[in-house]
Formats: sequence, C-alpha cells, structure tokens
Amino acid sequence: MLYPELFKQLEAVRWNMDRDIPWDQFDASLLSDEQAQTIKMNAITEWSALPATEMFLRDNREDSDFSAFMSVWFFEEQKHSLVLMEYLRRFRPDLVPTEAELHEVRFDFDPAPALETLMLHFCGEIRLNHWYRRAAEWHTEPVIKAIYETLSRDEARHGGAYLRYMKRAMTKFGDEARAAFAKVGVLMASARRTAQALHPTNLHVNAKLFPRDTIQSRLPDPEWLEHWLDKQIQFDSVWENKVVERILHNMSLLMDRSFATVQELNRFRKEMAARIVPPSGEALTGKPA
Repeated sequence: MLYPELFKQLEAVRWNMDRDIPWDQFDASLLSDEQAQTIKMNAITEWSALPATEMFLRDNREDSDFSAFMSVWFFEEQKHSLVLMEYLRRFRPDLVPTEAELHEVRFDFDPAPALETLMLHFCGEIRLNHWYRRAAEWHTEPVIKAIYETLSRDEARHGGAYLRYMKRAMTKFGDEARAAFAKVGVLMASARRTAQALHPTNLHVNAKLFPRDTIQSRLPDPEWLEHWLDKQIQFDSVWENKVVERILHNMSLLMDRSFATVQELNRFRKEMAARIVPPSGEALTGKPA
C-alpha cells in the first residue's frame, strides 16, 4: 500500500496556517480590487475538491489504498480554499465567499474510467502548480504572494503522489493503463490548440446539467478563469510550454520511453490502443481494483 508512506511524506512538510503564512507582512496598498476578486474565485474553485473527492471515492470503491489517500488530498485541497478565505476574512471581508457560493460547485460528476480520471488529475496538479507560480509573480501584496507559492508547492507534491498510483496501476493493468494515461496525456498537453483552459475544473462532467456542468461555469463569474489566465496572470505560450514539458517528462519516466513532443506521445497512444483490442475488435474495459 502507498497510503502509509505518502501520509508520512506529506505530513512531514505540511504547513501551518497560523505559523507559516506571514500575515503580519500585509500591505493594503499593494492589493487591488481586481486582485482581491481573483482570490475569491480561486477560493471557490479550490472548494471543488469536495465533489472531486466524492467522485474518487465512488469510482475507486474497490481500491481502499487510493481511497485512504484521498483523506490527505482532500484535507490539503480544502485547506487551500480555507487559507484563501482566511486572507479575505482578514483583509477583504466583503469578498469572503458565501456558503451558497461554495455549495454551488458541489454537484455530482458522471462516472468515468478510473485510470483516465487519475491521469487527468495528475495533469491538473501540474497545471495548477504552474498557474499558482504565475499568480504569485502577478500579485504585488506579499502575504498573498507567499500563499500562492505555498499552494503551488502542495500541488507539485500532490502530482508526485498521483504519479506513484499511476506506476502502481501500470503494474496491475499493463498496456491498458499505458493506453489510458497516454490518451489523457495527449489531451492535456494539447491545451494550446483549444479555445479554453484544460483543467479538471473546466471540463464537462455531468451530461444532465450541461452546459452548467463544469466547476468554472458555476462560479459567480463563469468567465473569470479565461480572463485570469489571459489578461491578469498572463499565462502565455512560454508558461504553457512549461506545463507540456512537465507532462511529457513525467510520461517519459513513467513509460521508460522518451517523448519530446505531443506527437510522439500520440503515436505511443495509438500503439498501446492497438495492443489492447482483442481479435473480436471489442476494446477491453477493465477498471482499477
């Protein structure tokens, strides 16, 4: 089981909201209304770890190891929402999200293949790590800069934990896992070709609720994410390339095969997909146990 070791590793580096955030360095002159509004949106977005955890527990019911790890991931992700709300409570109480605004992003996700969902969230952690690093650079107020730097390090560690479970899945499921990871890897590394950001909070997850079936669509300002990325933190092609490079680097390590481009990863995806189609032509549909 991976959970006991991951618990110890994450426990050893866990930050304390009172002691490790430099609250006394706050400078009101360096926080604009525009910046404060983005903090509220990120606080609500982080709250969506709640429905994501419910999804993970439902779709991995036979995997007690991974389900137990969710206790750590869920705690730390909800703590992200909490520290952003604490910042607003102290310095911009008029912008603290209401319980209704938080509850709006809690809705059921449709069941999905567990292997693909695992890879999706692994890539999401990589992307969020880079988004928060860029947010820390964009902000001018020292306390919120420190908070975003802290959150970005958490997201990187979470990505590393997901990677451990991906390695375990490859041992259990072989080419089926490789095919699933490569499929989602190609999707998540191709964001520059899409009109919207590719992250779990911006993907459609409930057909009955469409089009209000993404986390971002249920925020007080559904257009916020794209504006934050494009106009505020300016997550440009240079930063997007950093995300793509990290995905390809980790996929290379995971598959023990070099992927310099998304095209190379896509060729590998096709190779794996061909391997798991039996003679009848019907694809295998196993799921993690």
